[in-house]
Amino acid sequence: MKLERKESNFSSSYLVSFDGEYMSIIKANNVKYRVKIKNENNEVVGHKTILDNINIDIKKGDFVAILGRNGSGKSTFAKHLNALLVPNEGSVLINGQDTSMVEELWEIRKQCGMVFQNPDNQIVGVTVEEDIAFGPENLGMSSEKIIKTVSHAIEKVGMSAFKKKSPNHLSGGQKQRVAIASSLAIKPECIVLDEPTAMLDPKGRKDVINLVRQLNKNDGMTIILITHHMEEAAIADTVIVLDQGKVAISGKPREVFSKIDEMKALKLELPQMMELSYRLHQKGKISRYDLLDIEEFVEQYMKDSRPAIDIYDKIGVHDAGRFGDIMVQSELNRIDEKNNNGKNNNGKTLLELIDVSYVYQPETAMKNIAVDHVNVSIRENEMIGVIGPTGSGKSTLIQLMNGLLRPSEGKIYFKGKDISGKGFQKKQLHFSVGLVFQYPESQLFEETVLSDVMYGPLNKGYEKEKAEAIARECLKSLGIGDEYFRKSPFDLSGGEKRRVAIAGVIAMEPEIIVLDEPTAGLDPLTREHLFYSLKMLKEEKNKTIVIVSHSMEDMAKYVERVIVMNGGKVMFDDTTRQVFQNSDALEKIGLAIPTVSYAMKRLKAEGYTDCDEAITIDEAVDVLSYE
Repeated sequence: MKLERKESNFSSSYLVSFDGEYMSIIKANNVKYRVKIKNENNEVVGHKTILDNINIDIKKGDFVAILGRNGSGKSTFAKHLNALLVPNEGSVLINGQDTSMVEELWEIRKQCGMVFQNPDNQIVGVTVEEDIAFGPENLGMSSEKIIKTVSHAIEKVGMSAFKKKSPNHLSGGQKQRVAIASSLAIKPECIVLDEPTAMLDPKGRKDVINLVRQLNKNDGMTIILITHHMEEAAIADTVIVLDQGKVAISGKPREVFSKIDEMKALKLELPQMMELSYRLHQKGKISRYDLLDIEEFVEQYMKDSRPAIDIYDKIGVHDAGRFGDIMVQSELNRIDEKNNNGKNNNGKTLLELIDVSYVYQPETAMKNIAVDHVNVSIRENEMIGVIGPTGSGKSTLIQLMNGLLRPSEGKIYFKGKDISGKGFQKKQLHFSVGLVFQYPESQLFEETVLSDVMYGPLNKGYEKEKAEAIARECLKSLGIGDEYFRKSPFDLSGGEKRRVAIAGVIAMEPEIIVLDEPTAGLDPLTREHLFYSLKMLKEEKNKTIVIVSHSMEDMAKYVERVIVMNGGKVMFDDTTRQVFQNSDALEKIGLAIPTVSYAMKRLKAEGYTDCDEAITIDEAVDVLSYE
């Protein structure tokens, strides 16, 4: 046994090593955690086990990703690492200190920092600098040391230029950097990040993950990352998959994701490149199915396939112009044909924005033009995606659609009527254009899940019996069963809250359903279930769906038309396929195209021509396995 000293700007500790391996920083021993189940009268009627005999050992300097479906216990386990929760049975040790020992509480929290999904929940300072100084001040550091520590932390996360700014005026990605800096300022040995990129645009997500990797590689900081993004998990040293409070799978990323049957049984996705390589492997088109990134996929595909092919030559079609015109049998191509290549030009216009602008805090130094002379028409029976970098005006745009905000300039018409005109019933607009907010907690308020979803139908004048029937149907369509109906909505997981909030809007039977980041924090199966439900509402009940999202993969797979916002203006408004052909322009504003599209463009660069317009895995499989 030998004693070694490991130092960085943020941590300094003596580590005991055996045979060159550092001691555990986190050790969970037979951890069980239960919560009380209460009825509507607040009476305890039972218990539910959230963590069930968890045993996890994390070494200092490890980068660990934790995966699992909503309700699998991920966030509950994370809260145990910071002593926000303590086990009913078993123990959690942080650097050998038991989290159940009250006298060790502050030392444990100092060693293990937390960063939550919504940075607004942990930002308290008037300026960035003050917020980062909050922790060191509470630890009793001297003023001189605080200044030095805060300076180190701000510099480390690349926010020096913003130190005097208010956090309220930062983008989502910048706020998340401040939250990470605030954790760094208390000099932790470990940072636990619970879905830190769920609400971020592609550039913001990339920046945060790169920062986390740097802290791990350069400073030796232990990272625990809870995520639903499989590409994020693929860069970790170790992946742990939880299911029903138990460890279902653990190991190196390639090892875990290669357990295809087990992952699919757990209703989890694979990283995009592994999903593509797996499906091509099944068709005999590639020899390996465990490929994790674009470069190794392209290299392997080139090894296993014939030299540069021209798909049009193979099928005897010349001057066809684009991949979308080839009659390969992918689902989205059939949808393109059914909907006039994604453009619903024949549908009746429901909502129209004409030269609309919206200015926050006009005539002040804080003036912000959020929406700038926008012209958009929303027609019946459309599935529309709205994308754009953080701060581009997306959320303001959809609040204008719903009438929550009144335009500073321009006109908004619903079914031909000016919504700001005399005699227009705003209440009717709220019922007709249902809005699900980015954070579902903001619109849940009733004592039980069922009563919360019933609120809308009751306000429309329905009798209690009918309102309850509508609420039950909407909840069940989103996978919320009877066992949840009498629960408080505030006792649900983040993903469950989101589905209840969506059910509450659908229950009002709006003609247009607008959802702001509806899939953030949802596991793959729940996300797929949600989109299936939305598709059924569109096809069977002629609803129009408008979805604001940072997931390019979801946009490619599910929507027909994409509106791109940038700087308050509409940059693109076209079919999904056409919008994603503008990869350079999208990247310049901090967006991206689907991961599979990058792989197909790489193949085109290697001489595999006319395959770069595939925007989903289904399409890529069709193209790359075409006989």
